[in-house]
Amino acid sequence: MRNGRSKLAVLAAIPLLAAACSNGDEGGGSAAGTEAELSASLTGAGASFPDPLFQDWIYSYGSDVQPGVEINYQSVGSGAGIEQFLEQTVDFGSSEEYLGDEDLATAAEARGCEAVQFPVVFGSVVIAFDNPELDGLVLDAQTIADIYSTKITTFDDPAIAELNPDMDLPGDEIVPVHRSDSSGTTAVFTHYLSTEVESWADEYGEGKELDWESGLVGGQQNDGVAQGIAQNPGGMGYLNQSFAQEAGLSVATVVNEDGNPIEPTLEATIAASEEAEVPDDFQFAIDDIGGEGYPIAGTNWIFTYTCGYEGATADAIIDFWTWALTDEGAQDVAGELGYAPLGDELTERVIAELERTNSENGGGDTEEGAEDDATDGDDAEAGTEADAEAEEGSEEE
Repeated sequence: MRNGRSKLAVLAAIPLLAAACSNGDEGGGSAAGTEAELSASLTGAGASFPDPLFQDWIYSYGSDVQPGVEINYQSVGSGAGIEQFLEQTVDFGSSEEYLGDEDLATAAEARGCEAVQFPVVFGSVVIAFDNPELDGLVLDAQTIADIYSTKITTFDDPAIAELNPDMDLPGDEIVPVHRSDSSGTTAVFTHYLSTEVESWADEYGEGKELDWESGLVGGQQNDGVAQGIAQNPGGMGYLNQSFAQEAGLSVATVVNEDGNPIEPTLEATIAASEEAEVPDDFQFAIDDIGGEGYPIAGTNWIFTYTCGYEGATADAIIDFWTWALTDEGAQDVAGELGYAPLGDELTERVIAELERTNSENGGGDTEEGAEDDATDGDDAEAGTEADAEAEEGSEEE
């Protein structure tokens, strides 16, 4: 359901938690309220969708906020990110598809405690071309589905011409480009088509991987799709807006649920995010987007655990994501790259969920507190054994 919240208010939804999260040090200490400087090395893996933003956040945080925290985020795709998270080879995972009940059960069984998942940013999946004459080409769900099912093969097809009466369309053959790896971007894209086009849902369905028609071009991660578009005359592909901007690609205007042709702007992404009804478990999709919202919009989730981290690692995870979600500069960068912020109320809920990280071990305590937990006989199962497993790099798993 749409609400009447002002987009300007959402754009300003940045540091409402600043006072609560600040340690009172104007020099910019820990966002999570730890007075001492943090020292930890974190590894994360997953979606390429938010990678441009994550790399900027990681650089700024390590340079200006906590120089003692080193973060290595590996853009390997959502499917690989979930796999590595469940295998416990990384400290946090990332995906455009949330963990379902089966994955949550797998995580709990392997780790001995619950997984935590929370959204951190919204973004649009754009339809991009390398031909500047196609910038602003109007498409709807049916024409996009027909292109990827190879029912429409040229840009001057009557169905496309009907949507673009004032555009001189080339007769070039369309070369559809898709993700060849397990991809959250694919999950967002195919969920949109399955929701809007019944024939697509029946024949192809949705998910991180798909059985594509033969003759289509595949690319690894978002930058691979961008390359596939640029290297094939008539190339057309779906990818995150930030990658399209970086590659200088033209993008389509897509007709939304209300019949409005919408450009994939930041304001349109924010409007789309307002359509989401976010439940307590953060398992949701953004469907049936109307008004001024861009219709192919998705969410990026981060995954952590409620146990098994050393104290310094937990502190750094909580501090980094709190900073990313509440720092004005961090949120400004997100907007510049085309990502939409969460908004005030949702940010508060996400921070509360984030703080469950390592909570069965004593949460984001200091190293001294974590050591106390490890020697507490009453918490041996959730503390001592989990700490030992983390120190061994989860090799036994």
